[in-house]
Amino acid sequence: MNRIFCFIALLLCVTFSACAAETLDTAKIEQVTGAKGTLNEKEGVFKVNLPRNDIKVDINDVKMTPPMGLTCWAAFTKMGDHAMVMGDQVLLEDQVNPVMSVALDNGLEVTALHNHFFWDKPKVMFMHIGGMGDEAKLAEAVGKVFAKIKETSGGKGETITADIDTSKSNIDGSKIESIIGKKGEANKGTYKVTIGRTTKMMGQEIGNAMGVNTWAAFAGSDDKAVVDGDFAMTEQELQGVLKALRGANINIVAIHNHMTGEEPRIMFLHFWGVGSTTDLAKGIKAALDTQSSAK
Repeated sequence: MNRIFCFIALLLCVTFSACAAETLDTAKIEQVTGAKGTLNEKEGVFKVNLPRNDIKVDINDVKMTPPMGLTCWAAFTKMGDHAMVMGDQVLLEDQVNPVMSVALDNGLEVTALHNHFFWDKPKVMFMHIGGMGDEAKLAEAVGKVFAKIKETSGGKGETITADIDTSKSNIDGSKIESIIGKKGEANKGTYKVTIGRTTKMMGQEIGNAMGVNTWAAFAGSDDKAVVDGDFAMTEQELQGVLKALRGANINIVAIHNHMTGEEPRIMFLHFWGVGSTTDLAKGIKAALDTQSSAK
């Protein structure tokens, strides 16, 4: 009989411990993120919200409010003794890259960047984030993201400006080629480097000519240039490329897919930067190197 009681007591203890391990510290999450949340008991998810009451968005004379999709959020759930977070951040264009850098620097992943509307004024972008690990550290990271959103509100973000007439470009492509290590194509003073890769759709290999490529186009002068382009990456390579480009002060303007059903899946990242051709090329090379490391 004593053995039965001991077994029941042990079972209850294990059950209680397992339940405790699956419980989120919702009060702590609210405190650290600085945002109020709600608990979905059925799914075991706690979601904090940051309504963008500070921005006034107009879409063809429709006055938008936070409940219409202008609310930042982060949802937490337990994974054994760790946690997972997913969320979506509502950002004006000048906020995107400063907020992205804070997310990346604090251990979060940035998984998408795109628009949800047409004709919105001011233009609103949506940045999706995610992460797995220690619950307290994830909450702290989200708190820093929310804090950066508040800090950069009201036009206090980052806007890259440069007085460059791309029709009068005079770029020395040899400098770019020597840094990136790939030969490019000169066209009316601009210089474009294209690097193809391959994937498969329904068993058919597709590559550079079908649009599966990374490219960077430089215009202006060697001292003052603009670069724009597109990185083609696997999902595993995305975070390294993001960190390298942001580390080089190159702005990210979109993260999305161009295809569906391909294997391996290819993500595309569009970028924009201003600086000397040497500095910009070094930033792109650093991003390319992270892809090689990921492989």
